[in-house]
Amino acid sequence: MKLAARAQRLKPSATLAISAKAKALKAEGIDVVGFGAGEPDFDTPDNIKEEAIRAIKEGFTKYTPVGGIDELKNAIISRLKEDHGLEYAKSEIIVSCGAKHVLYNLSQALFEEGDEVIIPSPYWVSYPEQVTLAGATPVFIETNEEEGFKIDPDRLRRLITKKTKAIILNYPCNPTGATYTEEELKVIAEIALDAGLLIVSDEIYEKILYNGLTHTPVAKLGEDVKKITVLVNGVSKSYSMTGWRIGYAAGDKRIIEAMSNLQGQSTSNPTSISQRAAVEALKGPQDEVRRMVLEFEKRKNYVVERLNSIPGFRCFNPQGAFYVFPNISGFFGKRYSGKEIRSSVDFTEFLLEEAKVAVVPGIEFGADGYIRISYATSMEEIEKGMNRIEEAVGKLR
Repeated sequence: MKLAARAQRLKPSATLAISAKAKALKAEGIDVVGFGAGEPDFDTPDNIKEEAIRAIKEGFTKYTPVGGIDELKNAIISRLKEDHGLEYAKSEIIVSCGAKHVLYNLSQALFEEGDEVIIPSPYWVSYPEQVTLAGATPVFIETNEEEGFKIDPDRLRRLITKKTKAIILNYPCNPTGATYTEEELKVIAEIALDAGLLIVSDEIYEKILYNGLTHTPVAKLGEDVKKITVLVNGVSKSYSMTGWRIGYAAGDKRIIEAMSNLQGQSTSNPTSISQRAAVEALKGPQDEVRRMVLEFEKRKNYVVERLNSIPGFRCFNPQGAFYVFPNISGFFGKRYSGKEIRSSVDFTEFLLEEAKVAVVPGIEFGADGYIRISYATSMEEIEKGMNRIEEAVGKLR
């Protein structure tokens, strides 16, 4: 049987593949330090779990409205207003099975053959794949560590054509941890407005920021910017609820309606129990979020310091999220066990084979001179992993 061309073009998720490989080795009794997973290692807070149990006991286990229950939409609206002063109607909110599902629905609802979508590189692995699945063409705007992995406005203007339909923003960014100031966002928003572009703003890591930085949603920059922005978020990262699969979008009513229609013909509603848990996450105490961020910052500082002390590494200091994206091009051309390291894939294989440390190769994010390391694991595992990496690269010649 012949597969559809779109299925044959589709690449598997590299981050999930690396995590699966590390888990398989662990199942064989091999001690592997896993730096691949993009999920907090903290447990979901008790108040959220208790609300889910209460929902089950109350029999809240049936179908719900396709785009989410009113109680959750109201909680999202309240959180956006309380945190950022943004105001949305329920008709401008959709709840889906995770932020990835939101982004997929959005691509399917908006993009088609002949469209171009600008994606900053390095990028989260699913952005280009989802754009391609919709029949559109991803156009990459390169960023670099010398400029803080941020979009250069002049470069952005040069990339815009008559076919350009949207730009995808992700800040704090996976994989780099870079974020934007309000002034930097204003410049990007003005360019989008002038060119008539839609802004897809993935802000899933908005609460995980360091050094006292605060998050500014691009939709907050004015009513005209809000109208062209679809804000994407969820509860997975901030509330350690990755497995609960709840994401949401806020934006123009017509776009949200189209996404809901798509969802109604695919997954239908997100899990009823998870929706009730998400209401508690958004409306309940926020203390656990702050506690997690403080712990992430300690880990981040340790990892950046350790990597920058190892000859061959050069590590950008992230401002948010829970990843570092070190430059490993200094190891290209070096050898181990008769093999030469020529790429991030080679270096990733080297670390897994020689150090029993799992990371994600930068090529999957559009940057072959880098690797992504997640520090969403215990400090004990981080220290062990850093020690193994330092010992292993010391043997390269």
